[in-house]
Amino acid sequence: MRGTPHGGERSRKVMVRVAMVVTNPCAPDPRVLRHAKWLMKAGYRVTVHAFDRSENHPLSENVDGVRIMRYQIGKASYGGKISTLIGLRKFSRRVRDTLLNDPPGLVYCHDADTLKIGVALKRAKAVPFVFDMHDLHHTWVRMEAPNSLLRSLVSGQYKQKMLSRAKHAECIITSSGAIEGGFHRGFAEWLEHHGLHSHVVENRPMPPFPEPSTSKRDGWTVGYLGRIRDIKSFELLLASILTMPTLERPHLRIAGDGIAAPKVRRMMMQAVEDGEIEATITGAFSSMEFSEIVQEIDVMYAMYSPQRGNILQGALPVKMFDAASHGVPTVVNDGCLMGEIVQSENIGMPATWNEIETVVNALKRAKEMTVELSHTGEREQRRWLSAMEPVLNGLQ
Repeated sequence: MRGTPHGGERSRKVMVRVAMVVTNPCAPDPRVLRHAKWLMKAGYRVTVHAFDRSENHPLSENVDGVRIMRYQIGKASYGGKISTLIGLRKFSRRVRDTLLNDPPGLVYCHDADTLKIGVALKRAKAVPFVFDMHDLHHTWVRMEAPNSLLRSLVSGQYKQKMLSRAKHAECIITSSGAIEGGFHRGFAEWLEHHGLHSHVVENRPMPPFPEPSTSKRDGWTVGYLGRIRDIKSFELLLASILTMPTLERPHLRIAGDGIAAPKVRRMMMQAVEDGEIEATITGAFSSMEFSEIVQEIDVMYAMYSPQRGNILQGALPVKMFDAASHGVPTVVNDGCLMGEIVQSENIGMPATWNEIETVVNALKRAKEMTVELSHTGEREQRRWLSAMEPVLNGLQ
């Protein structure tokens, strides 16, 4: 019995199981859950095997019919640390052994650090796998010390392993690609350069979207909502705001966790104590809480150091699409795909990294923008279905 991604004979393939693998706790991970729900709608039973690095989430959870099975095998941080690598290896072995013991019909690998599991299942049990590449995973090793020779060597090794493993995937899906008439490459072009064909499915939210907030408030607010991995982005934001006249400075609204979150909090709270800025800083949030917090801000900030190799290669901040769906513009890096997209879709402003004047101008100009997300997750779902159709039609 053969499946089809467009529903139809749902009862005939309800027992076909898909194992998704991701190295975060999926609490939540919007892209992972979105694609899991699309698989469910196509008639497949999905279990997400997730790595609970902080060990503070339920071991098992059901989210709209998607089962999340979390592995707690010792705490592990994010970033390029030895403890991180050890934790990832333990997680990979545990998931591999679990799936080898009871093989699913398909393994769906989210990002390069799960590919080893897909390859192992294919070689041992002939289980096909999909590679969903959200990011250039090997570039993260260099983030804390981009000039380190050792980190460069390790990054290069990860890159080659990823390319070697990815060629065994039945399908490669990635989160960015060059736009029509554009000049900047996305991850699809990076993969093509290395001999791998992929399908672009961007991380755009699904409608319906709420009406933008019309409540009046004093002053204006710049926000950063998401994982806080690098203090340099916030150093640039703070330096830019401090060049503005005191009465014109925005309030800062920062929400999220991550390896750099404690440093960012200390830096911003010191500026608050010194009377230089006003700021509200909170930790991790849910997707529902995002919708509430984003109503507090006038401009989203999503600038990152280009030394993170993924920026110039086509990384697209999910927050810029999520913000636009709530009517909020975003300031992003120029000279790369994200800057090209905010301009072509009129959902934000680009600014030059480490050029404070351009950041200030972009923040002020974005504040005056009215934005609407024209391309949504509905388009991305159609792209995903088209890419996955040959794979799903081959499942028994």
